[in-house]
Amino acid sequence: MRMNSVASGASRPALRAVCVLAALAISGCTVGPRYERPTADVPANFKEAGEWKAAQPSDESTKGSWWKVYQDPQLNALEDQISVSNQTLKISQAQFAEARAAVKISRAGYFPSVTGNISAAHYSGAPNAPLASGKTSYQDYVIPVDVSYEPDVWGRVRRTVEAARSEAQASAADLANVELSIRAELAFDYFSLRGLDAEKALLDSTVISYQKALDLTTTRYQGGLASAVDVAQAETQLETTRAQSIDVGVARAAFEHAIAVLTGKPAANFSLPPMPLATPPPGIPPGLPSELLERRPDIAAAERRVQEANAQIGVAKAAYFPLVTLTGSGGLESAAISTLIQGPSAFWTLGGAAAETIIEGGARRGTLNQAYAQRDQAIATYQQTVLTAFQEVEDNLAALRILQEEAQTEDAAVAAAQHSLSLSITRYKGGIANYIEVTIAQSAKLADEVTAVSILTRRMTSSVQLIKALGGGWNLSQIPRV
Repeated sequence: MRMNSVASGASRPALRAVCVLAALAISGCTVGPRYERPTADVPANFKEAGEWKAAQPSDESTKGSWWKVYQDPQLNALEDQISVSNQTLKISQAQFAEARAAVKISRAGYFPSVTGNISAAHYSGAPNAPLASGKTSYQDYVIPVDVSYEPDVWGRVRRTVEAARSEAQASAADLANVELSIRAELAFDYFSLRGLDAEKALLDSTVISYQKALDLTTTRYQGGLASAVDVAQAETQLETTRAQSIDVGVARAAFEHAIAVLTGKPAANFSLPPMPLATPPPGIPPGLPSELLERRPDIAAAERRVQEANAQIGVAKAAYFPLVTLTGSGGLESAAISTLIQGPSAFWTLGGAAAETIIEGGARRGTLNQAYAQRDQAIATYQQTVLTAFQEVEDNLAALRILQEEAQTEDAAVAAAQHSLSLSITRYKGGIANYIEVTIAQSAKLADEVTAVSILTRRMTSSVQLIKALGGGWNLSQIPRV
């Protein structure tokens, strides 16, 4: 039978106990270590920064749309398609939505569980049954509401919510890192493709020059001023260069297909018109090393997972304490539906319990040790991520500095090769040198020009990699509170 509200006097001690437990729930402690952000070895300056100034607010590379620093409308149009069409980015967006939903699930532990139902039954007993007396047939109409609540006395729910929130924030940083990586890969592929366009334009121009050289040599051969060997050498040089020009198309097609996938389009339906790379990369100021910890989403994700692991230690420690449960029920019950919704039909009960595991074979200790180990792993991962970030910045700063010096030297080599070729052609036309001297000079000039194009392409792609290493304009303020 249910306890009627009229007979509630005997339940006052139980009610007081419930109030005490409720007070504990409100002012309960939170077990587990307090979170402190892990330390990281941050240098005072970048070794390869040289005379770079700190980033100014006007620097496009320190803003969200960092690719606009290259002032390339075609690249801008491609980057705009990333956010709406890239499938890898959509996967990460769904993962963040899943992590955010997990926070809502964990927060449900703050609230009681309430269930309600309605029932109607007819009971008919045997008059000859033992202890049967009086009325043996009756109706029973019940509208009960049951409440169950586990007060967060030891902070288990709070630590669980903290862990879920940290994971959701890490997932948001993961999403930002995926977007940054995809956009950087698109820019990398785009400039690599334009570098191949420049190489093909160079080879095609060289083919035209070699064709003129072959025509000149053929004319001289027909006039008895050159040998058949000279004609064969000129023809070999021409066809070899023509084959090199055709071969560039293989790598260009691969980059074009990669760009199609990044922008969410089938490779068969996508094409980019040739646009030879011609301008050097803009200056990318790296800022201060201390700023890097707040500008890299992968560092932020690693740090959030340290806090998540720290919170899991609190969850593991809470398992050492009793599990307190408060229960209650109330509702209406009557033998006649006409009197169901009346004061005398009301009933309620209150109760509380505390359960403690006495023997568990060391499972709690093992779980706690596991939580500590996972936090140590998360700290090491964070510190390694920081080290890798500084390495990537230094690598690309060094690449840009060295490639700029190499470009200046290579430009001088191209000019020297052009002068050498002009002298060789003059000597050949004057009958002083044979054609092999011309072909050697031609090969040297072409090789230097191809190298110069390759250096320019590497400078552009290194600048993209540097912007990515610096975080692409992202910062900690973009992590949602969840």
